[in-house]
Amino acid sequence: MGVQILDKLPQLKQEIRKVIVGQEAVLDEVLVAMLAGGHCLLEGVPGLAKTLMVRTLSQALHLSFRRIQFTPDLMPTDIIGTEVLEEDHATGKRFFKFNKGPLFANIILADEINRTPPKTQSALLEAMQEFEVTYAGQTYKLDRPFFILATQNPIEQSGTYPLPEAQLDRFLLYVKIGYPSEQEETAILTGTTGTRQTQVQPVLHAADILQLQQLVREVAVDEELVGYVSRLVRNTRPDTSNITFVKEWVRWGAGPRAGQALILTAKAHALLHGRYAVTMADISAMAYPVLRHRILMNFRAEAEGVFPDKVTETLLQQTERTATRMA
Repeated sequence: MGVQILDKLPQLKQEIRKVIVGQEAVLDEVLVAMLAGGHCLLEGVPGLAKTLMVRTLSQALHLSFRRIQFTPDLMPTDIIGTEVLEEDHATGKRFFKFNKGPLFANIILADEINRTPPKTQSALLEAMQEFEVTYAGQTYKLDRPFFILATQNPIEQSGTYPLPEAQLDRFLLYVKIGYPSEQEETAILTGTTGTRQTQVQPVLHAADILQLQQLVREVAVDEELVGYVSRLVRNTRPDTSNITFVKEWVRWGAGPRAGQALILTAKAHALLHGRYAVTMADISAMAYPVLRHRILMNFRAEAEGVFPDKVTETLLQQTERTATRMA
């Protein structure tokens, strides 16, 4: 049964490619986050099909989908839900009934999440971590699978509320979307300005996704690779790192959750590519989206344009050499 479901993954990507041109790495990272059972933050300038990619993914999966447009006046009850006073027509008695908000769906598109105040942003924390929400002392379980894809614009900072580190850490992956190549952009212009309508067919159901998430947990990872991930994450911290570059540019490093995320997403990456054991290539591929929002640069780095991806690149090079010498 597991093998049959794995055979559907290439078909899933093929359905999404009917609409999305290029962005192969981005699509892989989004699917990895879903397979690993985590959430994904997408960052890119307007017009790069962030919202379209999420909507197309929801169409290719037979799951409930809701889009929440985050605005400065959005309140927590607008996404969680609220109690309304209703009347039983048979008895005439009145009672409060909880009306579920848009958060009660399998796939949530949190569009421009950094445009809403921290009070509303924090309403997502319990849902993202515990897969449940609490209202008026009552806890409500969310349907599984539950997958939040949030988008944000990196260039327009006026009227935005940057996500605090604690909430950023709740996102399994931080995915950056770049501009398409010339060939891809030409294909986009040709395919989106005519009369042709593309129909995306659902490939996987909720039970399939849950089984795939369980299969990810069963992917093998060698103890030496686990040790490598541990050294890699510890080397992000200036006080325990043996890498000079980190001590010079990093203010705070990644916590243990980063190591958990890296191993889990490396397993999902291996499974997505038809392998049942993690390789160094899987870890290297997932290190950037796992670490870029978990490494806090110091003021000197910000002033001189040194970003977390550069730290990750250095870590992969130097930690790998250390691991080789110790092997």
